[in-house]
Amino acid sequence: MLLRMLWQSLFEGRRRKALAALTVALSATLVTTLFALSVDVGDKMAREMKSYGSNIRVTPKSETMSLVVGGVDYNPLKDKETLAESDLWKIKDIFWRNNIVGLAPRLTAPVTVQVGGRDGAGKASVIGTYFDQRVPLPDDAQYRTGVRTINPFWEVAGAWPTEPDPDDTAAQVETVLVGAALAERLGVAAGDRLTLAPRGEGVTADPRSVTVSGVLRTGGPEDNAIVAPLALAQALTGLAGRVQAVDVSALTIPENELSSKARRDTGDLTAEQYDSWYCSAYVSSIAHQIEEAIVNAAARPVWQVAAGEGAVIGRIQTLLLVVSLAAVAAAAMGVSALMNTTILERAREIGLMKALGAAGWEIHALFLGEAGLVGLIGGAFGVLCGWGVAQAVGWGVFGSGVDMPLITIPIVLVISVLTVLVGSILPARTITRLHPVEVLHGRA
Repeated sequence: MLLRMLWQSLFEGRRRKALAALTVALSATLVTTLFALSVDVGDKMAREMKSYGSNIRVTPKSETMSLVVGGVDYNPLKDKETLAESDLWKIKDIFWRNNIVGLAPRLTAPVTVQVGGRDGAGKASVIGTYFDQRVPLPDDAQYRTGVRTINPFWEVAGAWPTEPDPDDTAAQVETVLVGAALAERLGVAAGDRLTLAPRGEGVTADPRSVTVSGVLRTGGPEDNAIVAPLALAQALTGLAGRVQAVDVSALTIPENELSSKARRDTGDLTAEQYDSWYCSAYVSSIAHQIEEAIVNAAARPVWQVAAGEGAVIGRIQTLLLVVSLAAVAAAAMGVSALMNTTILERAREIGLMKALGAAGWEIHALFLGEAGLVGLIGGAFGVLCGWGVAQAVGWGVFGSGVDMPLITIPIVLVISVLTVLVGSILPARTITRLHPVEVLHGRA
């Protein structure tokens, strides 16, 4: 009987119920949009912030071994040890390999630079790296990475240098980039020829003649150096197949108390905490896994970058949560006003039901059931609209769609129903104050 009455009652006052459902739908649309964005915005924002550079630096373990002598931090092994270039693929073979956006090795070679046929020469450094190099992986033979991936903010006036193919070791490296400050000091531009002669103790490599393909501006130390394919720096230093450091760009989640504790000492973690930390994309856990993958390597997060990313993403997600709560609160107040008006309009109906012996809980169940159905209908419509709005926002802001997990649907539906029920609590209390004699005689 109650279900029949509920079904018939649902079509009473259709305009007000439609307005209530529309109010809930608008709230559900906003909640769905913000929920989808909050779930996906972490990765998307992290990818956007990768344009500010790498957030992990991998170096030989000896680089982290310092000796304090007379108050001076001294490392006698600095720049003495190197890493094997052949081990770089292991960085993309860790548990969080899909979070590794890209990597770029570095090898610095001090050189003497002579410009074309001009007299005189200057001193500079050649920074060898990958620009857009193919690095064969066990599961992806065509994987490409380099500074063009992890440092998209680098500006090149001219063309990027060409790089040798890993399968063609006889290929000659002939083009380089010259930093903007060094180019101005040497008076060189794209198209000029340079002769690079290695300098330093024990270096016997022959001078190399190269062409400037472009002028590089980064705002960093590269502006005062020559940036070349890694193979050229290896030839100038005699360190074939070796690198001094690797810059890694990884997608991470904001640091919290657990990651801070692990950062101090993983030995302080319980087995459960360690598993949780290890299986979460904290920058510290990704760095730890890189150290496990490459022998004698030390991976250190660039905390200025990592902390900045985490703070921005965390604040954006907090903002989305606050806006969602505000939308739900506004919808609940709107529904409350509509339900209160509906109950007053149906006072005679309520009085008649009480006069015929209907219990208070039955009348409450009838009106709250109506409210629940209105919330469910409005929530379902809001989910559909919210998905469309989320996709529009994703394409408009990030240039790609938003992945909305299926769990969003039941969550938004439950929130919508609860919103209407919460908004109906105060109006429902009015029912208990209605007396059959008064309302049936029009005195209520």
